[in-house]
Amino acid sequence: MLTAAAATAAAALGGSLASAAPEAPPASPETRVQELFAQAERATERYNAVKERVDRLNDRARRLQDRAARGAELLAAMRGDLAAVAGAQYRSGGVDPQLSLLLSENPEGYLERAATLERISSLQSGRLHRLQRTQRTLARERAEATGVLEDLERTREDLARDKQAVNDRLTEARRLAATLPGMDRLAAGRGAWSDFPGYGSAVPSSARAATAVAAARRAVGTPYVWGGSDIGGFDCSGLTQWAYRAAGVALPRTSQGQRYAGRQVPLRQALPGDLVTYRGDASHVGMYMGNGQVVHAPYPGARVRYDPVDMMPIASVTRP
Repeated sequence: MLTAAAATAAAALGGSLASAAPEAPPASPETRVQELFAQAERATERYNAVKERVDRLNDRARRLQDRAARGAELLAAMRGDLAAVAGAQYRSGGVDPQLSLLLSENPEGYLERAATLERISSLQSGRLHRLQRTQRTLARERAEATGVLEDLERTREDLARDKQAVNDRLTEARRLAATLPGMDRLAAGRGAWSDFPGYGSAVPSSARAATAVAAARRAVGTPYVWGGSDIGGFDCSGLTQWAYRAAGVALPRTSQGQRYAGRQVPLRQALPGDLVTYRGDASHVGMYMGNGQVVHAPYPGARVRYDPVDMMPIASVTRP
């Protein structure tokens, strides 16, 4: 009985101690600013991916609409040819009633209903089949264009939502960062890192990489612009894409896409021009410049700059 009572008392005491355990302290303002900037950057990369899809859908819709317009012109010309045949027959003694059906809006329905084509000349039959194929192609392309335009509208709605998500996080991050003392503000923006030895050679891996490195170096000091990908302003993946475009290399628009846009190498073998992606989701990217440094567009309110390569957890090093 004593043992059971002691066990009961110990369990009660343990339960009361557990319930009285202090909650984890809230994140510091500096940590919260870092988290908000990281969330904004992830949302920015999602926005870039959706915007890239919008651009592709726009191009596809334009091509389909052009093809549909050309098909409609061809269909009108073919009907004109058949009308000329009908006119000739009329002048020579009357229009074949079956031929008159060819000039209707639905010659395909005629084909499905007609028991035979013997009463139509071989020339007229060939024209009818070509008209039928053209109508089918035109209907298919119009339906495809309609589907693409509907997809485009849905994707634009996604784009607007992603843009709002970025703006919400940036607004909160800026508000919180404005309350920090100057040095704390800088630390919150940069994150924490340790001293990093300059791995690899300071010589780029190729002439293309050397050109991209030179372009990235010229971009230092350019303001961070959300969704930016030209010398007027960059986000992180926009900077690296722009730098490699100067070397004639087309990189994907997002940091996640750039992570796999080449051969991955160990960090100790990093060379100038290699792309360094950060965090487990590769939501940030910079360009390795040698001597343990990267050039990157860090976050809104900052400018393109050099930072130590291990400023954040590294996801991969990729050589385009």
